[in-house]
Amino acid sequence: MTPVEQPVSAAAAAADAAADRDCYHCGLPIPPETRHYVRIDGRERRMCCVGCEAVAQSIVDNGLVDYYRHRDAMPETRREAMPVELQELGLFDHPDFQKSFVRPVGEHEREAALILEGITCAACVWLNENHVARLSGVSAIEINYATRRARVRWDERRIKLSDILAAIQAIGYRAYPYDAERSEQLAHRERRSMLWRVFVAGFGMMQVMMYAFPVYVAGEGDMTWDIEQLLRWASLLLTLPVVLYSAAPFFQRAWRDLRLRRLGMDVPVALGVGSAFAASLWATLTDGPEVYFDSVTMFVFFLLGGRYLEMIARQKAVRGVEELGKALPSFAERIAGWPGESAGERVPTSQLVAGDVLRVRPGEVIPVDGLVVEGRGEANEALLTGESMPVPKAVGDRVTGGSINVSSPLLVRVEQVGDATRLAAIRRLMERAATEKPRIASLSDRIAAYFIVTLLVLAAGTGVAWYLIDPARALWVFVSVLVVACPCALSLATPTALTVATDTLARMGVLVTRGHAIETLARANRFVFDKTGTLTLGKMRVEEVCALGSVDADRLVVLAAAIEQGSAHPVAAGLRAAAGEAALPAVAELAAETGQGMHGVVEGERLWIGRPGWVAGVAGLAAPAALAGFAAPGGTVIALAGRGGWLGLFRLGDSLRADAPMITRRLAAEGAALGLLSGDAQPVVDAVAARLGIHDARGGLDPQGKQQAIVDMQRDDRAVVAMIGDGVNDAPVLAQAHVSVAMGGGTDLARNQADIVLLNERFVSLADGIVLARRTLRIIRQNLWWSFAYNFTSVPLAMAGLVTPWMAGIGMAASSLLVVLNAMRLQRATRTERAGAEN
Repeated sequence: MTPVEQPVSAAAAAADAAADRDCYHCGLPIPPETRHYVRIDGRERRMCCVGCEAVAQSIVDNGLVDYYRHRDAMPETRREAMPVELQELGLFDHPDFQKSFVRPVGEHEREAALILEGITCAACVWLNENHVARLSGVSAIEINYATRRARVRWDERRIKLSDILAAIQAIGYRAYPYDAERSEQLAHRERRSMLWRVFVAGFGMMQVMMYAFPVYVAGEGDMTWDIEQLLRWASLLLTLPVVLYSAAPFFQRAWRDLRLRRLGMDVPVALGVGSAFAASLWATLTDGPEVYFDSVTMFVFFLLGGRYLEMIARQKAVRGVEELGKALPSFAERIAGWPGESAGERVPTSQLVAGDVLRVRPGEVIPVDGLVVEGRGEANEALLTGESMPVPKAVGDRVTGGSINVSSPLLVRVEQVGDATRLAAIRRLMERAATEKPRIASLSDRIAAYFIVTLLVLAAGTGVAWYLIDPARALWVFVSVLVVACPCALSLATPTALTVATDTLARMGVLVTRGHAIETLARANRFVFDKTGTLTLGKMRVEEVCALGSVDADRLVVLAAAIEQGSAHPVAAGLRAAAGEAALPAVAELAAETGQGMHGVVEGERLWIGRPGWVAGVAGLAAPAALAGFAAPGGTVIALAGRGGWLGLFRLGDSLRADAPMITRRLAAEGAALGLLSGDAQPVVDAVAARLGIHDARGGLDPQGKQQAIVDMQRDDRAVVAMIGDGVNDAPVLAQAHVSVAMGGGTDLARNQADIVLLNERFVSLADGIVLARRTLRIIRQNLWWSFAYNFTSVPLAMAGLVTPWMAGIGMAASSLLVVLNAMRLQRATRTERAGAEN
């Protein structure tokens, strides 16, 4: 079928019928004196003004005519002059203005979070995504229909943000920088609209029941024909606003689904309401035997009431990301002349830059990531880490944007602002998890789709059977089967539980960043840990230095610190800490070998530092004779060598996390297999494993070796492997595991690769998170079993004629509300008492 031959939507058909009166693009009346046309689908379509003509021609020229075929609502009217708009859009290119909603994702690539106005249907999303994606320089665009949020990525060398916004405005929509307040306004508008629909349906139901009641109680001959007809017409007039206003979204969404050749949840609802109303209207006009206006209004009221309560519960459950978005204040007190001056000025947070000094008073939210330069106090970081106890802060301590100063004033030097803060990174990871659909949710959606087809077949068959048995009851039995078995509860069973669990875990300090993480963590039966920075604190300290040449120990530490200054590894941090304030020599050609060590040229000589085996290989040396005895006490041994031979050995020690024994004991008690993978020497790894009761401990592994170890474990089809690690060396193995957990203080790369981030770095939170994940899976199963049990019980009763339409409406709404309330139980998750578990 060619594009010209494709059927148009109801909106397009209506436009055809009123072509002489209404604008084909915006639907407004056309002034008699205007003559503007655009050829669409092989026909000349009349427009009301030059603006609509230009917009419609832009849609046609870009090959997006499908927009007119698929839309089910008219776009917002565009009346302003385009040149003025384009001049105003230039403000969006100003760097200061972009700080709050644009972040760099590469040297020249930028990504903006926008909110779109004018989105009325799925066709609007399709149009905007296709139109913007075709712009030269735009690499990606994603629009969330439910939230009207868009994420756009572009190359600033090839296109400006104002050009993207102008392209969106050229097809009749508006885009603004996203902020949580605007999102909350949209949610408020949705709640208010739904409440009005419930009110109209409830008022109409009460009035219709008032007119229906005399007919039900009147005996034979008690009511004359004209009085009964009067009551019928009164019921019809009162039912009209219920069907045309309160139930309108059901019909709109059902029509959209049918037009797109798919069956959604609103199809059986719209079919049931529409058929009952149509039959009642026909009976009223022809003096038929039965009308169902009371059942129609009652059904719509109960269904909308249930969906309103369900919407309130869902919005409450998904506010975690929005709360993070509103955590940072809009203004801050900057001290321009510090340390010489103490007077401050209030400035917008978007104007802050690294190096600024801020005063944060007690009770205020810290607006940036920074370093305390004056004062002593405490910060409440519950929103970020789930830790309810305030954290002491003194000079030299780091503070995180979004935490609250709870005691005395602090002066903070700005280090990161805007999208570079830890809070912004957490928000992006939560948003990523929300956009991904886990396997269990996809499965329930597919089942629901098949269920709807089965339901329609059963309802049609039941209607025919009852028409042959008792024609007077056939219609309401048909409607009851359609309504009572609509699988709304089935579709809500999984996503609602996962949404509530994700929000609850975030409040506990366990950040879910992938859609499948909760489901997979609940099924994990093999837990593998990294050592340094994971089971241990990762704060390495130099315990002993062994000089193997003419260079003394102090000089060896300085040389090692100089070469390690380009590494983020805990061992490098320990060596730099040992050098203290000593002046470090310049290093040329500095380079790293992931998982092995570093090398560079110092004072004309190339030096290597890292694992002794790697250093020996690259420097062409035999293992030093002192190595075995030096490594005997345990700890991590690092070697330093040059082309002339070995220079020295360093032994560094680390401390176990206080709650590491708790997590391993608890997992072992539950029957999980435990493993330990590390790049440290085998004796060091064995010592840690023995203290924690881990039997499968492997040392001396590079990143590829760790990854291969996970692959070997996954050869067992029954194994679901969870990897817990941190640093850059763990990124490949985190990506390989079925589900991965990164420590919150680890590198950005590890956090991006991980499915879960342990923000507060407390294993007690991870243990609680595993319990909650398993509880979530149980609740999902409960919801699914309830949904199936309800449908398989109610459908036969409805087919037998034992369920009226209003009873079906109550049952359907109650079943949906039940699964939502069952999922909300996850919000009451509390920490388990573990007296002495961490000792």
